[in-house]
Amino acid sequence: MWLAYAVTFAVAFGIAFALSPLCARLGLRLGMADHPGGRRRHGRVVSRLGGIALYLGFVGAVLLSQTLNVPRFDVNEPRRLAGLLIGTTIVCVLGLVDDRYELAPGPQYIVQALATAVGMVGLIFIEYVNNPFSSDPNSRLDFPWWLTIGVTFFWMMGMMQTVNWLDGLDGLAAGVTAIAAVVLFIHSGFRLNPPQESVSLLPLALAGACLGFLPFNFAPARVFMGGGAYTLGYALGALAIIGGAKVATVLLVMGIPILDVAFLIVWRRLKGRRADMGDRHHLHFRLHDMGLSQRTVVLGYYAFSAAFGTLALVVPPRQYKLLALAVLGLVALAIFAFTGRRTATIQ
Repeated sequence: MWLAYAVTFAVAFGIAFALSPLCARLGLRLGMADHPGGRRRHGRVVSRLGGIALYLGFVGAVLLSQTLNVPRFDVNEPRRLAGLLIGTTIVCVLGLVDDRYELAPGPQYIVQALATAVGMVGLIFIEYVNNPFSSDPNSRLDFPWWLTIGVTFFWMMGMMQTVNWLDGLDGLAAGVTAIAAVVLFIHSGFRLNPPQESVSLLPLALAGACLGFLPFNFAPARVFMGGGAYTLGYALGALAIIGGAKVATVLLVMGIPILDVAFLIVWRRLKGRRADMGDRHHLHFRLHDMGLSQRTVVLGYYAFSAAFGTLALVVPPRQYKLLALAVLGLVALAIFAFTGRRTATIQ
């Protein structure tokens, strides 16, 4: 298994690392680039075609992992793999089209819903959650079919939007996604009994692709992921489901970005604005506007994600994980309140 882990990670990392500078040049040549100004406030023209490197690194490593001699026990694994790869391809194409033509939100949501439906046909859906109030490890709350559909659409499309909205500072979305993928890899390959070795290769491929891309995306970025944020969001959302729901684990790692999305949607609606409008009220932008450097804000996000990801791995009782989610929510609310007052004073 260690050889399989090394090969999968190396291939994902190598493909993304090799293609990222090519994507940086290609975006400039095709005019698919972000110019100075707007929310990012970068100082030069930067390609937004980095999603190609992320997609090919992830998919290439996943396909290679299927040729490796590792234990596979789930007869439905090929079907789930097809749902993962086809759905990821759909949102990757969506991202490229959006990078070129800047699609309106409506068509984007339709394609994201299509990709989610494809994943559900591939048996990627949330049909139950573990009962956090029971000491029985086998106790769970099963959903009726209509709730399964609703929860799955909410989760998958929510993850795509979360990663897309997180992609506001150099290296932020790629790094946080890599941390979440590493936590899922450790959870599947080492924490579960019996371990899910073949499943654990999938988040490892995602982590490798993100880390191979990160040297070119960290501040000052030479390439942006653009619509590749949808690719990362779809893959991360699906991997939290494949092989048994690990949604609570991802909720802890991605807690700050997820709560930031929820906070902004409510705040914008209360202000009579579109929930999906672009502005600089995201938490990472507010921290930046307070005078913190991009690198400081990004590293702070990394630290929070890694800390709560570690907590998800070392705290086995479900009640404690629920308590950790509650603590995360309180911490996030305190941060939102503090940054809201500070940025209001600055403005």
